[in-house]
Amino acid sequence: MTFPADLLINAPDEVKIRQRLTRVARGDLPADTRLRVGRLLDVHSRMWLSDQEIIIAGKRIAYVGPYGSWPGEAAQTVDRSSLMAVPGFGEVHKHIESSHVSPEWEAALVLPHGNTWTCEASHEFSNVNGARTLEFWLAARLAGSPQKIFPLPGSAVPPTAYEWGGGWFGRDEQAAFMAESLMVAGLDEVMDWPAVWSPENPSYDRLWGMIEATFAARGVVEGHAAGMRDLPNINAFAAAGLASDHEAWTAEEVLDKLRRGLFMELRPHSVKEMIAGLLEAGLTEWSQFALTTDDRSCSDTMKLGATDYNVRLAIEAGLTPEIAIQMVTINPARHMRLTPWVGSIAPGRFADVVLLDDLDRLSIAQVWADGAQVSDGALYLKPVPQMDWPEWATKTVKIDRQMTAADFAIPAEPGRETMQAALLRPFHWADDFLTMELPVENGHVQRDASRNVTKFAIVDRFSGEGQTSAMFWLGTGPKTPDSALACSMGHDKHNIWAVGSSDEAMALAVNALNDIQGGWALVREGQLVATVRYEIAGLMTCRSPEELDAEMQRLYTEGAKIDWMYEPTFSPRWYPGFPERLAFATLTCAPWRWVLVAPSPLAPEGFVNVATGQTHPVVW
Repeated sequence: MTFPADLLINAPDEVKIRQRLTRVARGDLPADTRLRVGRLLDVHSRMWLSDQEIIIAGKRIAYVGPYGSWPGEAAQTVDRSSLMAVPGFGEVHKHIESSHVSPEWEAALVLPHGNTWTCEASHEFSNVNGARTLEFWLAARLAGSPQKIFPLPGSAVPPTAYEWGGGWFGRDEQAAFMAESLMVAGLDEVMDWPAVWSPENPSYDRLWGMIEATFAARGVVEGHAAGMRDLPNINAFAAAGLASDHEAWTAEEVLDKLRRGLFMELRPHSVKEMIAGLLEAGLTEWSQFALTTDDRSCSDTMKLGATDYNVRLAIEAGLTPEIAIQMVTINPARHMRLTPWVGSIAPGRFADVVLLDDLDRLSIAQVWADGAQVSDGALYLKPVPQMDWPEWATKTVKIDRQMTAADFAIPAEPGRETMQAALLRPFHWADDFLTMELPVENGHVQRDASRNVTKFAIVDRFSGEGQTSAMFWLGTGPKTPDSALACSMGHDKHNIWAVGSSDEAMALAVNALNDIQGGWALVREGQLVATVRYEIAGLMTCRSPEELDAEMQRLYTEGAKIDWMYEPTFSPRWYPGFPERLAFATLTCAPWRWVLVAPSPLAPEGFVNVATGQTHPVVW
């Protein structure tokens, strides 16, 4: 009798798989593996069970109980009685694109860290090629990758009504995604809060249509409540059906949102302070919490770890290891309604097991996924699927001409010696933009390095025309003459952004990105000195993490030779030096107000307040 490959979840195969598991559990059919472990954490009760056996049939668990209690026969017995077993770790909210390696390579990177399943927040790739988003995220699994990816098509496609490009999702698209695959867990984070509460917002009907389609399929609507700290808006957010938030900054904010029914997803940069504050406040019930990575490059994962790093931070902050492990296993699985398949070591679930040799340090000795050992210590044991990604994934930067300095020039009114200019600075969360009087030379408004003013531009990479918006930014970019930095990763629309001390250098950097189909390009004193290739959607590369990291280190080395501007802002994660985090300064969701986007019919110069829809000239 043949059984399904059990790679993608679908109802007909699920019935066949569970019919077999039912008979294996009774001992009527043989199993593939009897895995003996010294202790097993039952995350449902938060209790440790001694000397247990996990009976595996195919990729699933058929039986769990005291060693020797199962009445059947297994093809092999594997003794790991010196180790402790906990469920495979899951990511409740992650952008795999931010690892910058394609899904099959990211899986090989994070599986030794215990991460066996991920809820992929897919508005990044979806904004580049929305029509292919499910095909992309399920391809590595179909090719044999042991990691389970549960895609959540993006609500932010596009992020706002003032942006356009490679994808557009509304009610019909979301309904089709939910109907196409049981791997689709719901709707990715709803980021455009003004479009949810204001019927006058041009994205109101689109977003509510996606929410309706998700409710109709009993999916989860993930939220994004950045900067939301007042009770009327928190209550409105919860009333809208947005189920979670991963943007809280303080313990008080977490409690306010928790008490209104939101599932709280804590990120590493603030998890220690927030957990300490919650413990001090007397919190004892942690079932409404998960630990989430959100964005982490492969270079940082190689240094810090993956989900295991998040768990260690929580333990260091004062949680017991058992509670911290629940926050990356059963808690996120319950929230995402995935408990039939992941989140615990229990019958019917995928046989994903993390074997620990030290609980307090969360030291991982082995990881099993799909019923087989996939890592030994830090070493990944399985072959990485050789993916031949098609052109719809690898040819996504489309600028059908050479960019020139004129594309980045900002014309002045005739006869003017100075003009007023609108300025933004990274992580500008004020209600209004800054203004400054800037000089005019040869008919164009100029930068002013003496006052920390440089030029920033967004270049459309989807139409072929290279439409460009340019304005002045404060406290970022190179002071070094004729230098520029450009990148095709610009959350969340992922047009190309460029910052530079001369228009010629900005054009050179953008043209380099067009040539390599995305990534990073650095120009110093008129010369292209470093590139990093993200040929998959302009966001990722189909290469090993080690190879990509080596290329990134060369970029950092060349970047260190440039004098970078710096202007402190509210964000605690905006640092002097190479401005890598500029990729996040292009966000257009809350709590941002005034932003720069590629030219659009609603914002012809690209300068728009995404909370109100107001536009303004960049110079006047």
